[in-house]
Amino acid sequence: MRAALATAILAAVAAHATPAAPAGAATLELPAAADRAAARVEAFGSYAVPTAPWSAEGLETLPAEGHVSLEAWQVPSGATTLQLLVPLRDQLAAQGYSVLFECQGDGCGGFDFRYETEVLPEPEMHVDLADFRFLAAGRAGEAPDYVTLLVSRTSSTGYVQVARVGPPPVSEPDVDLISKTPAALPAPDSAAPAEAPLAAADLTGALEATGRAVLDDLSFGTGSSRLAEGDFASLASLADYLAAHPGRRITLVGHTDAEGSLTANIALSRARARSVMQRLIDAGVPAAQVEADGVGYLMPLASNLTDEGRTSNRRVEVVLTSIE
Repeated sequence: MRAALATAILAAVAAHATPAAPAGAATLELPAAADRAAARVEAFGSYAVPTAPWSAEGLETLPAEGHVSLEAWQVPSGATTLQLLVPLRDQLAAQGYSVLFECQGDGCGGFDFRYETEVLPEPEMHVDLADFRFLAAGRAGEAPDYVTLLVSRTSSTGYVQVARVGPPPVSEPDVDLISKTPAALPAPDSAAPAEAPLAAADLTGALEATGRAVLDDLSFGTGSSRLAEGDFASLASLADYLAAHPGRRITLVGHTDAEGSLTANIALSRARARSVMQRLIDAGVPAAQVEADGVGYLMPLASNLTDEGRTSNRRVEVVLTSIE
């Protein structure tokens, strides 16, 4: 099946190839303030190009070989993921690349797609599971080459990972992604919300505006998954919101600091999210409206090198996952 898929994709690339397409690897322009936070380069290696959303059968990929580079770029900006992606997609099209696969968030397969795809590590490359986009493009030639874009953001920073496999760059240095174009991003529609934890009164507004919010008033014992007794304003607000919108669903996502193993922290974060879910269900929220999961320390809000950062990273977030 994978061989047939690869053949079909290569045929599609050839069919859409631009005769005058420039030689060498793709060159992309990001805004002047963009900063390359991390990179991995292999003179000759392999890379699995995702070509379909994740499914129960796994992630369909196209094996590609050649000069491989992965770069993580951070863009100080309040732009949406679409505003970050579109200028780069247009530049690829202008250089003769055809889009092979494009998806967004849950349409990609969400958590499973993110962790089946090669991504440079946090904090250099941050992926918000509720707000990311992916694109794979290819270009025919003497040796077909591929580019993938993974785009996500926080309220103040855009994150762009560019993966390229194919011919080596024409120019030196090996990495020739150019950061020089002040107007490369469309202006955002409105100012982005602050990344600071939200008061309970702002929770429903944040869900409507950005699709996610931190439940910042929750309390757990050290190393414990049990939610403390008592009333929490954020949960009362969330329960009221779900009661008023019975067609909407949420996912509670647990997060930890970086102390301990990844396996243990994912288990703890998932257990805390489920504890919060149970509290909501006990308060009358229909079980069909809420799910729970955890990602451990993989999506920090701050550095784990300080007490303040670790405190910020220990949290439960609510993500709006569907609207009916």
